Amino acid sequence: MPALLRKLLPALTLAAMLTACESVDDDRIPYAEVHLTFHTVGDWNIYGVQGDAASSRTYIFNSKERVPSNFPYTTLDRTGYGGLLLVTDVLGDLHAYDLACPFEVRPNVRVSIPEGELFARCPSCGSTFDVFQNRGNPISGPAQERGYALRRYSVVSGGATEYRVVTR
Repeated sequence: MPALLRKLLPALTLAAMLTACESVDDDRIPYAEVHLTFHTVGDWNIYGVQGDAASSRTYIFNSKERVPSNFPYTTLDRTGYGGLLLVTDVLGDLHAYDLACPFEVRPNVRVSIPEGELFARCPSCGSTFDVFQNRGNPISGPAQERGYALRRYSVVSGGATEYRVVTR
């Protein structure tokens, strides 16, 4: 992965600079509660994303789905409108996004990161999003044409009983 990252870094940086000059709308996804807690370092080590560049994991918890199936979800946990995408960028910093595509605006149309790629793609409209360097901004497709970015969420260090928390 590091060799691929080195090859794509100049292109991704250029794409980030080009999209940074334009206005983007990351507010298209309807309001939904977000609260996902990793109670201990052990929980984080098992279920979180590692500090490696371009690491990612998805979380979906609703009445019909539970991803990952063995995650210790509680009745207080909420994973947004379409689910959560948690990533580490090239510097190891954490970022969280809603999985719902901002062009499609449907909770069951979710972006995913294709194997070996450094972007998230919508399976329906084909839009791509820079989730590792440019805060979920669109790179291509109808979302890029309209300036629709992924909805961003916060990842914070928890208190005495929480290691990390993903929230609005």
